[in-house]
Amino acid sequence: MTVDPAQNEPRPEIDLDLGFGTVVSRESRQRLLNRDGSFNVRRVGLSVWQELSPYHYFLTISWPTFLGIVAGAYLVLNVVFAFAYMACGAHALTGFPTTLFARFWIAFFFSVETIATIGYGNIVPVTLVANLLMTVESLFGIIAFALVAGIVFARFARPTALILFSQQAVIAPYRDTKALMFRIVNQRRTQIVNLAARVLLTRRKDGATGEREYVELKLERDSVTFFPLSWTIVHPIDADSPLRTYRAPEDLRVCDSEFLILLNGFDETFSQTVHTRSSYRGSEVVWGARFRSMFNPPEPDGSISIDVRKIHEIERVPLPA
Repeated sequence: MTVDPAQNEPRPEIDLDLGFGTVVSRESRQRLLNRDGSFNVRRVGLSVWQELSPYHYFLTISWPTFLGIVAGAYLVLNVVFAFAYMACGAHALTGFPTTLFARFWIAFFFSVETIATIGYGNIVPVTLVANLLMTVESLFGIIAFALVAGIVFARFARPTALILFSQQAVIAPYRDTKALMFRIVNQRRTQIVNLAARVLLTRRKDGATGEREYVELKLERDSVTFFPLSWTIVHPIDADSPLRTYRAPEDLRVCDSEFLILLNGFDETFSQTVHTRSSYRGSEVVWGARFRSMFNPPEPDGSISIDVRKIHEIERVPLPA
């Protein structure tokens, strides 16, 4: 919390904007946080070399994309070296056939054997140039495989939280009033303890064109010691809630509202703190609905389970006046 030197009063709103700044808060017409937790603010003005960060890129892309890039690079490299062996001459490798097409495949598979250090011995380089090229490819292969292995290990070892959020938040009956609710589930079998939640409402003060403000919402409970199943996070809409004057879905849309969710907890598997984030726009909040139960009937041995596929299921209910 900072202090305004002119008024000598605390200014808690400085701590609540999460670092977006006044320009983003005032000018942005998109959601601040995407559902996957990424930001909608771009940086420009850096050169390609300044922005280049291959290690960070390969750590953060999805597994299908990463494996596709590795497989594509492996194929391209072997094709390049195959043409290089062909350029060394008709007698660069043993058993080189006369046709170019057949010669390409001999060179290609010899490149695969060399770069992977397999060495079946049925094809060997003959000329000096071919042997030098083989030496370069072997060194390149050792370095390339070491880099890929290091990145794969780092991807597996990197502690991350894989929390599944319900597709929509709801305004549901809660005790004698109503509450904003959304539901989360841990998609991994790892155990997260001391999971803490923080929810902030960002909205424009005077309709769609006013200055944006950030208001932290008081939760029914803002942390759980154990997170083995699911957790429905609840903000009661009472006399102190900033949502107390909202009566219809249009009220959230008019003020360009967005609910920012920040979660952090301790992952016992990695023995490190993990975190994730997401958000709900006002249009993603369903009024007059509640979540259906995710619990399955108890097993004969008394064990309890939940069906994760039901995390998004809601049912309509009347709201109290």
